[in-house]
Amino acid sequence: MITLHHCVSARSFRPLWALEEIGVPYELKMLPFPPRVFARGFKDVNPLGTIPAFEDGALFMTESSAICQYLAARYSPGALDVAPHEADFGRYLNFLHFGEATLTFPQTLVLRYAHLEPPDRLQPQIVDDYARWFHARLRTLAPLLDAQDYLCAGRFTAADISVGYALMLAEFLDLSEGFAPSIAAYWRRLREREGFLRAIRAQEAAALAQDVPTTPSPRLRP
Repeated sequence: MITLHHCVSARSFRPLWALEEIGVPYELKMLPFPPRVFARGFKDVNPLGTIPAFEDGALFMTESSAICQYLAARYSPGALDVAPHEADFGRYLNFLHFGEATLTFPQTLVLRYAHLEPPDRLQPQIVDDYARWFHARLRTLAPLLDAQDYLCAGRFTAADISVGYALMLAEFLDLSEGFAPSIAAYWRRLREREGFLRAIRAQEAAALAQDVPTTPSPRLRP
């Protein structure tokens, strides 16, 4: 049985979305956000204290985009996956990791220094600088999405999950008003997918059943 340790709408939403797109059985274990503060025993599962934490038998993984790549290759070949012999294989890998390394990285600084730190540690200049960074890099996708519905291979893939999560987080952080029209349309297509909607419902039901808050704490504890 696959087990995914997850916080509502955090990076672990990427593998949750992939699991729902694929339809493979899994167990969802919910944690309050951030777990390193509010669920200290979680470090017995993942010494990093971060989510996702993903288990598939003896396999243990912690990187959201890598987990999506693993799920796509192992459980969804030819669908969420793009195979090495396909022309867009390199583009697929690039966008799969672009979603995390290039788009989500600056957003985490916006999240921390606008929403999570105590008032005396909020950093408006960092928030503004990294919000601009995020938008500047996101805009590079606009010409591509002007011409096609998805990022690569002529179909929805795990790369769209990776980038799509960054758009989801941008909406949560009030950064979505800066989306170019083609990116806004792309995000609408993604969030209308049944797999995405099932993932939203799954996390809400699991959070309710496991008595976990559905929103992060507004401030980190010292």
